[in-house]
Amino acid sequence: MALLQMQFLSEAIGKQTSVSILLPDDIQPPYKTLYLFHGWSDDHSAWMRHSAIEQYAKREQIAVIMPDVGLSYYTDMVYGGRYYTYISKELPARMEREFSLSTKREDRYVAGLSMGGFGALKWALNEPNHFAAAASFSGALIIEELLKIHKQTGNHTRKPFMQAIFGKELNVEATGGNLIKRIETQTKALPPLYQYCGTEDFVYDLNRLFRDQARSLHADIYYQEGPGDHTWDYWDARIDEWLHQLRTDNLL
Repeated sequence: MALLQMQFLSEAIGKQTSVSILLPDDIQPPYKTLYLFHGWSDDHSAWMRHSAIEQYAKREQIAVIMPDVGLSYYTDMVYGGRYYTYISKELPARMEREFSLSTKREDRYVAGLSMGGFGALKWALNEPNHFAAAASFSGALIIEELLKIHKQTGNHTRKPFMQAIFGKELNVEATGGNLIKRIETQTKALPPLYQYCGTEDFVYDLNRLFRDQARSLHADIYYQEGPGDHTWDYWDARIDEWLHQLRTDNLL
């Protein structure tokens, strides 16, 4: 695999930003592509530093695009950059222009951990004809419930950041953050959704709630839980497992 580190000026977020890119070197393009998103305390380098994603990408012969989105929840922020526009419009257009990435729905995937799990499903639910599959690992999928967890645990350090993202009134729905509402109102066929969460994770109950609500709306969602916490050991094992599952499901 070839590993590239790219920096460029994003118009959507109004600043220089970074992307880590893995490209296959054993097959001819165009390449199948996984957009892989980081969590709250990470950046574009996290998956490369903390997981074996390069080995998995080489095994599957897929390109992997890992952008930096800061503390944005993959959202067009009320007070900040237009990060959803960046990841869903500007980034793929630039990557497809610079590199030999397939633009076919059946060759594109999106996944992420924690905050990135939210971002991955948000993109897939908004633009379902873009992806063959989408996955969330320990995803922060229901922001309103996450805010309640922060309040109950006395975690007030994130409040100013969340207000910058969703506004002073924390209006998640107004900024496109209600994923269940998106499932309910989307008229196009959704791609298969995959959801993984450890039973010791602080977002475990939140993930079970999302699963139940999504299934009540007849969403095609594969759900798996098991021993694990909000840790890289869990996420590394799950992305490996998910890529195998895509093979099993004839989606990769």
